[in-house]
Amino acid sequence: MSRLGELEARRRLLLRECEVQRDELGERIGELKASPLSRAAAELLSRGGDGLPLLKPLTWAAALAGLLLLRRPREVLTLLGWARTAVTFGSRAAMALRLIEQLRSRRRERAEP
Repeated sequence: MSRLGELEARRRLLLRECEVQRDELGERIGELKASPLSRAAAELLSRGGDGLPLLKPLTWAAALAGLLLLRRPREVLTLLGWARTAVTFGSRAAMALRLIEQLRSRRRERAEP
């Protein structure tokens, strides 16, 4: 058999394996869709409105932070320290920018008469 024939046979074999795996995945996804827990979760997440807390990003962030706190408290405390430093730096930078803008506006007011 030539090299081209071997490659074509290998390709057909791989395509058959892909079909088998695709069928298996389809069956597994069908089983997941049929489970009561996934149906309840889909129903909960599909509803819109302001009253649904699961669709709000802040809720997910708080839940993830809670999981991290339970799993790795040392790393979370380090991260919180960095976040606090970043927020402090940002607020001070914003204050400095406001002060600079006020000074510039006063200079413009004096120069315009």
